[in-house]
Order: sequence, then structure tokens, then C-alpha cells
Amino acid sequence: MKNIVIFASGSGTNAENIIKYFEQTVSASVTTVLSNKRDAKVLDRANTHNKSAFYFNKTAFFNGQVLQLLDALKPDLIVLAGFLWKVPSAIINSFPDKIINIHPALLPKYGGKGMYGMRIHEAVVNNKETESGITIHYVNEQYDEGNIIFQEKIAVTPSDTPEDIAAKIHELEYTHFPKVIEKLLHD
Repeated sequence: MKNIVIFASGSGTNAENIIKYFEQTVSASVTTVLSNKRDAKVLDRANTHNKSAFYFNKTAFFNGQVLQLLDALKPDLIVLAGFLWKVPSAIINSFPDKIINIHPALLPKYGGKGMYGMRIHEAVVNNKETESGITIHYVNEQYDEGNIIFQEKIAVTPSDTPEDIAAKIHELEYTHFPKVIEKLLHD
């Protein structure tokens, strides 16, 4: 069985969706959820599904303790699901082409440091974009610049608010992210 480790910083709805998806399969399982926020709701969601859940701080992340944990866990894929820190080169180099991220925009638009969550959807509205979407990509040393694996678009209407766009984006994430993960694990 393939082993998935999820990194998340917030409420964890995407992480929980991925956990539930793989509970219905025999080919892969989310074994561990890691968060850089001690009070992140994602840790509670992981515990509800009997998954190991750990908090780590910046020192552990950037000084090698999280890498040691990952080495012990031997993940087949590391999934960033709403994780906001840049991944250290040491982790990227230890898991080449095994770390993916989902971004709530059509990269290369609206990517980079500081572009996450409602900031992206507000920028889409302010720039009068006619479409937005999701991008699933490999993680490299730069924010949101890894090779693109998958994109899916939604239409943005002139009456859409940032909250409307966020709702549309979440639906795309819930539908496509687990399926892309599964495909990557079996290619």
C-alpha cells in the first residue's frame, strides 16, 4: 500500500477530503498529517480519522527534525494541502518529484510568496478575470514554480465575489485533488 503524508496549516478540509477518498481504496492511505500550527483544525480532523497528527515549529522544519521524521515515514507522496511555508531544499532534495501542492489559481498567474487564500480570489475579482481555477504542481525551491501536473478552470462572472470564487475553487479541489494524487501514485 502506498503511503501519503499531508502537510497543512489550517482547517484541513482538503486534507480530510483526501483522507476520506483513500479510506475507500486499498491502494494507498494517508498515514500522517503534519502541521506548522499547534491549534490547526486539520490536526483534529486527522485524529477523527485515526491518522497520526503532529505539530512542528520552524526550528524542527528548517533544522532537519521534520526531514528525519519523513525519512522514517517513507512516504510515496508528500501532499501540501493549504500549507503556507516554503519547503526547505533538504526535504525537496530527499524526495524528488514526490512533493506536490495545490494552488487556488491558474499558475503562473497569482502565484508566489503571499498569494494564498482570499488574497488570490480578491486579485482575480479586482483584475476582472473571466476565469480562474486550480493548479496541482510539483514543489521546488520557489513558491508555486514547480512543474505543473494538472489544471482545471472555472468561469468567473462579473457578479462573482471573492467568496463565490472560493466556493467554486473548493469544489474543483475536492473533485480533482484526490484523483490526481491517486494517478501519480500509480504512474
